[in-house]
This record gives sequence, structure tokens and C-alpha cells, in this order.
Amino acid sequence: MSTLTNVDESSLPATRVDDNFGGKSGARAFKDQLARGLMWAAFIVALIPLIWILGATLVKGGQTVLDPSWWTNSQAGITSRREGGGAVHAIQGTLIQAGVTALISVPIGVLTAIYLVEYGRGRLARTVSFMVDILTGIPSIVAALFIYALWVVTFGFQRVGFAVCLALTMLMIPTVVRSTEEMLKLVPNELREASYALGVPKWKTIMKIVIPTSFSGIVTGVLLGLARVMGETAPLIILGPYTAVIATNLFDGLMPTLPSMIFQTYGESLPAAVNRTWGAALTLILLVFLLNIAGRFIGRFSKVRN
Repeated sequence: MSTLTNVDESSLPATRVDDNFGGKSGARAFKDQLARGLMWAAFIVALIPLIWILGATLVKGGQTVLDPSWWTNSQAGITSRREGGGAVHAIQGTLIQAGVTALISVPIGVLTAIYLVEYGRGRLARTVSFMVDILTGIPSIVAALFIYALWVVTFGFQRVGFAVCLALTMLMIPTVVRSTEEMLKLVPNELREASYALGVPKWKTIMKIVIPTSFSGIVTGVLLGLARVMGETAPLIILGPYTAVIATNLFDGLMPTLPSMIFQTYGESLPAAVNRTWGAALTLILLVFLLNIAGRFIGRFSKVRN
């Protein structure tokens, strides 16, 4: 048997635990601070143009937007040299087109994402994913020209607001698909497996477990898509020319929107028209902001609670 020897612990060299496990060397601490500083610098650089754009729009368009007639009147009978008039016609047109575009894009985008995440396997899934990637990179003017060739040249229809919605749908679908796809992937597989273990069919698991769990993220993706298409101008110029009067019929005549109003009034280069341009720009920013607030509200109160 070996003999145990008592050793005086005080004679052993002192070793700090953090030297081997928790401590930071000088180089690591420097790299950490450097990365932190670069992150904040990048954040500030990205924030500067945003603040500048918002500030300039508020200063130059705030007075126009604060006029009550801006929200109640159209530009009917208002010349480029005359102050006054409102943007109610353009606001209505923007909301109508955005709503119809969302009605078409959201079901297609969400169902496509569900297929890719929950069912998609093999060549068909790869083809669908590849086509979504192609749509993501298509410029808005290309989508507008495609719908123009199909709607006007091939079928012989007139340039109307619904044709604009079709072009905007091509731009919104890939955003909804990719954002929804990422949110569905974040749902833990344990939730699906627990549901399957209880004998719940796959389609009901998707409807009752997967979608409600990721609903707030899906709403955010939809709002990102809406924010993109609401500011597009090329499809409006090519497929839906501007009019200064109220027009809400997507299948008859011209269709006013805020982007087309900005494009039309800014080209006139007169003080009254420029003021209306900044007012329309600020109105569009406010609409997108309200949409995001509504989306956050819906997402917060629709989360699955334990």
C-alpha cells in the first residue's frame, strides 16, 4: 500500500481559477473592445442618413401635413402654381393598391414558405426555392415591364390600378416567402414532435402549433413587404398613371398614389408643387410607420402563451 504524505497546502503556488477559465488576456480584451467600438460606429453611420432623411422630411413637409385640408381634399382644380389641396386621393389609392397586393401576395407567400419548410423535398422544392431567389433580385421596373407586356400588349387591356397590383405582387411575394420561411424554421422541432406523439395530423400541427408560434414574425415579414411595395414608383409610372382626382376603381381609368404624386409634383419644380411633394413623402413615411406599429401590436397580443 502506498503511503499518504501530508502536504502543506500553503506551500503550493497560488493559482487563480480565472487564469485558466474565466479570465481575459490583454489581447482578447482589446479585440472585444475593438469589435464593440466597430459595432457602435457602424450603427451610428447607418443612423446618420436615416435621421437626416426624417429630419429633412419633417421640416419641409410638416407644415403641409399639419393642414387639415391635406387629409380631406384632393388636388382637383389645383394648379402647380397654387397652394392648397390635399392628398386624400393619393392616400386612398395607396391603401387600396397595398391592400389588394397583400391579399394576393400573403396567401401565396405563406403557403409557399410552409411547403418549403414542412413538405418540400427533392427537385420541386429546389426549383421553387430557386424561383423565389430569382424574384428577390428582380428590379421593380422589370416586373412592371413584364406585367405591361402581359396585360397590355398580349391581352389588350388598359393600364389600370389592378395591373399595378400584379407587378407589386411579384415584388412582395419573395419577401413574404423568405421571412416566413425563416420564422417557421425557428419553431422548435420538439413542439412538432410532441404534437405528432399525441396523434395530431401534420396539417393540424402546422395550423395550431407552428403558425401561431411564428405568427408575430410572419406579420413582421408581411409588413416589410408592404413597406417595400408602397414606395415603389416604376410600376405606377408604367401601369397606373397619376390623376389629381379621387379614383378608387382598380379596373377603370387612372389611379392616384403617393409615390406617383411625388413623382408628378416634384417634376414641376415650383414652390407650391415642391411643398406638396415633401408633404406626400412625409405622409407615406407616416403610413409605413403606422403599419409597423399595428404589426407590433398584433404580434404582441397574438403570441402563443404557456
